[in-house]
Amino acid sequence: AFLPARRRPSRRAAVGGIARMAQLAYSDRSGIRLVTGRRHGARGVRSVTVHAGVPADRLAHLRAGQPAIVALVLHARTVPSPAREAFADLLAARPLDERVIAIHTCHRVEVYVAPRELGMPALPPLPAGAVQLTGVEAARHLISVACGLDSVVLGEDQILHQIRTGLADRRADAPLDPVLDRLFQAALRAGRRAHTWFDGSPRSLAEVALDRIARTAGPLAGRTILVAGVGRMGRLAAFAARRRGADVVVTNRTHERATRLAIEVGGRAVAFAGDGVLPPLAGAIIALAGPWRPGPVDLAALAASMTEVVDLSSPPSVPEELQAALGSRFTSVDDLTLAPRPDLQGRLGRRLEKLVFEAGREYCQWLRTRANVPVIQAVADGAEALRRSEVEWLLHRLPDLDEDERAAVERMSHRMVAALLHAPLAALRADD
Repeated sequence: AFLPARRRPSRRAAVGGIARMAQLAYSDRSGIRLVTGRRHGARGVRSVTVHAGVPADRLAHLRAGQPAIVALVLHARTVPSPAREAFADLLAARPLDERVIAIHTCHRVEVYVAPRELGMPALPPLPAGAVQLTGVEAARHLISVACGLDSVVLGEDQILHQIRTGLADRRADAPLDPVLDRLFQAALRAGRRAHTWFDGSPRSLAEVALDRIARTAGPLAGRTILVAGVGRMGRLAAFAARRRGADVVVTNRTHERATRLAIEVGGRAVAFAGDGVLPPLAGAIIALAGPWRPGPVDLAALAASMTEVVDLSSPPSVPEELQAALGSRFTSVDDLTLAPRPDLQGRLGRRLEKLVFEAGREYCQWLRTRANVPVIQAVADGAEALRRSEVEWLLHRLPDLDEDERAAVERMSHRMVAALLHAPLAALRADD
């Protein structure tokens, strides 16, 4: 219709060129294809199928169904502390890989992997009880952990700090795959939001340990509590005991640090390697990175007393002979996971469930969009190459067109290709 009447003898050529430019784009799980429309030529009707230049390794990756995220979860509920720590030691001995990041806390060792086209990296063998999650389940698990929903203390904020520092340390050590970096950022963002919804001061594992001691010893006001260790958990235990009115005794390998913490809580410090230095105790909380070996006098006194000992270390710091002597009065960090966990119900439960779902969905949408970028670019590039080829073919068949008419053909071809590709490319960008 846009051609002058005097040139209508070439109408078949024009229609043929326009039909050739009518590209149909569609997506399947093997990538994107561009399929040309049929055209009439000297040799009859034919159709042409052209792949849009998606790299072969990416197509193979998509066909194989390789998950974008894999989580290996070793939790105290199913994997005992010695097995978790042995796995963590083997993992730490391996060279850093940008496809791998780990979380290591007293109750869990979790490894997050972005396999990509290279597949899974070489990792230590998983112990019995370990769980493997993939895809959206892996993403939502980390988000739930950051929100404090998988902790012994529902809503505790220590895990959020551990994820944040773990990510910062991993970034400082070596480059990290953007797929993993984005997942951890999404989890931290959701965790910060979730923790604003829990009422009151956040409880910690140290509070759970004191609850366990109080069940045997009764009210702790005026009673003596030993805290071994001045790290983050040891400090939490010392201040929590002080808030309950207990007299706090602190011990640590570095006596100066023990003295400083004792002064802060109005308690006193005793020698770490001494013997006969422990007063009568209502309970003891051990939070050390390494063994705690009381002298023979103190060891015998603890075994003969009614002292409840809670070991928050992983692996346990309390020697096995003292564990055996204490019997039911010894509680390991793994034992704390056996306590019943409160069910999330009501409005808070619904809000947290929705938060985890939406954060996971947003991350997966970002993941799909990111994965589709090279495909989208390949489709656009392939369509543009076909458009130029077909316009050249058409203009060669219509040599008498002037500059304005040639420009009209160019504009028409751009509009046609843009209109035909709009829906499939928009679907790729918004792939759910």
